[in-house]
Amino acid sequence: MGDQRINIKSDDQARIKFIGHLIADLKSLEYMLDHQMIESGIIRIGAEQEFCLVNKQWRPSKKAPKVLKEINEPHFTAELARYNLEINLDPLTLSGDAFNAAETQVRSLLKKAEEVASNNHCKIILTGILPSISKHELEFEFMTPEKRYYALNDRLKEARGEDFGMHISGVDEISIKHNSVMFEACNTSFQMHLQVNPSDFTSSYNWAQAIAGPVLGVCTNAPLLLGKELWSETRIALFQQSIDTRHISMAQTEQEGRVSFGNEWLTGNIIDYYKNEISCFKTLLTKDIEKNSFEELQEGVIPKLSALNLLNGTIYRWNRPCYGVGNGKAHIRIENRYIPSGPTIIDEMANFAFWVGLMKGRPSEFDDLTKVMDFRDAKSNFIRAARTGSESIINWMGNLIPLNELILNHLLPISKSGLEQMKIDKEDVNKYLGIIKARVLGQTGAQWIVKNYRKLKQDLKTDDAIIALTEALHEKQSSCKPVSEWDDLQGLASFKSTASKIGHLMTTNLVTASPKDLGLLTLQYMKWNNIHHLPVVDNRDVLVGLITWKHLIQFWEEVNDPGNQISAQEIMVKNTITVQTSTPIKEAIDLMKKNEIGCLPVVQDDQLVGIVTVKDLMHLDND
Repeated sequence: MGDQRINIKSDDQARIKFIGHLIADLKSLEYMLDHQMIESGIIRIGAEQEFCLVNKQWRPSKKAPKVLKEINEPHFTAELARYNLEINLDPLTLSGDAFNAAETQVRSLLKKAEEVASNNHCKIILTGILPSISKHELEFEFMTPEKRYYALNDRLKEARGEDFGMHISGVDEISIKHNSVMFEACNTSFQMHLQVNPSDFTSSYNWAQAIAGPVLGVCTNAPLLLGKELWSETRIALFQQSIDTRHISMAQTEQEGRVSFGNEWLTGNIIDYYKNEISCFKTLLTKDIEKNSFEELQEGVIPKLSALNLLNGTIYRWNRPCYGVGNGKAHIRIENRYIPSGPTIIDEMANFAFWVGLMKGRPSEFDDLTKVMDFRDAKSNFIRAARTGSESIINWMGNLIPLNELILNHLLPISKSGLEQMKIDKEDVNKYLGIIKARVLGQTGAQWIVKNYRKLKQDLKTDDAIIALTEALHEKQSSCKPVSEWDDLQGLASFKSTASKIGHLMTTNLVTASPKDLGLLTLQYMKWNNIHHLPVVDNRDVLVGLITWKHLIQFWEEVNDPGNQISAQEIMVKNTITVQTSTPIKEAIDLMKKNEIGCLPVVQDDQLVGIVTVKDLMHLDND
């Protein structure tokens, strides 16, 4: 989503011209490959560090654009949401102290970001999904106010033709619709780049696919979304569904999503890869390109292949091939997009070194993976690792092996060999791979988050538990210890609730009645569940009334008469006073006092989404 020079309006003529440039770019790339004009024999690494900004209440801050402007540093760039930013690290030759140098640069740039953020009363969090993001922060007002994001949102919505739908099932379950791509903004990652030799591209790419499952499994750090405990790395499901432009119909189709692991091993070369992408995915964005890339090539200029790169930037493979130009030389690299941000900088660098070492240490028997591994095993390993993290069982070359055992006995030795081949400093090899080993034997970020979130929820309301967890993540990250060394949280005596809106406190696990339910049944609902307020909804969950215990008493004889068929709609209060998730708590308290009522149903677009009672608000009423 990084190209800022795009056409904002959808235009058929612009699209036709753009596709012409796209075909020219393919021709240019093919020519460069045939004439060995793609850089070979030197390996570089690079990375992109995404991070979240939170305010003093540990909730997402809208100040990212302001912080970015004040940082005024070319390594930083905006992201989709106004609470995320990204750092683009400098490319480094893969040798000696490359990873230590990358770590030093990340620390230096994040320190600068922290200083500017602090001046704006914000803090920085490194995590796959910020726990304190609520539905409120996914509204359009939180989108970064840049034309490229508005354009991408519009094109994806047009392609979808309806609201985006998300359904993710884990320990908890979330099923929700949304009218923009803002759910994608929940995802923050540490994207890793590795330059590869053109002659080895296919073998390298397939190997990247094969190892993706186990690598992801030991790096998971995003188990929560909107307070729900879902996948060990929920980003994988969320990203795919949040921008899925495919239509659901009565017909069974085989169309692939724009976010995908892929369906088969790559054959041929990178040209064949791009031909498949162009064939399978519609062009979403276009840009004005001055000169045909093949003409540039004939004039002795190495082209940037702007059209091809823009298209590639709107197809989100978890392992994505990339073309680039640096210092006047063209290169090919593989971008690893599935690793989450955090839990700490040192954890990220360990992930980076582990993956690069695996890529460079590939044993020769895996040069042609089509002969030794079923692609569906690689894909199922990836999905399984996203769901269950380091607790997964991996199908490795036909053998079922616990992920931790696979990493300790097979993959860590391969990674070490690869790093040694590239002459990475021995001290750094031992340090970074030692962190991976300790994590395998101890805990991942996802495991720490889940364990401590469950513990917090024993004593706190869900929103308070989320905020306490977010604060703890910042505190633990500030210690600079890898996640394998993080202790569990102890004591909550100093915690103070930061809830300010009804959405932070409302009950969402609701018992409701239908208008046609017998009055006697509504009475039983209230007795069985020990509640005094029963919302009445239609078959679309639209609130149509409310039955309270106090109100029910007025119909006591009718309700308790077995021969009386009085229904819920005859008993309920029809003109119900309601609030929204964004309603300030103080306003809700005043509303309840003014109208002398004991509860407020919470609605969104007329649909019931929660309820808040006097009991929920008593401790916050200071009047």
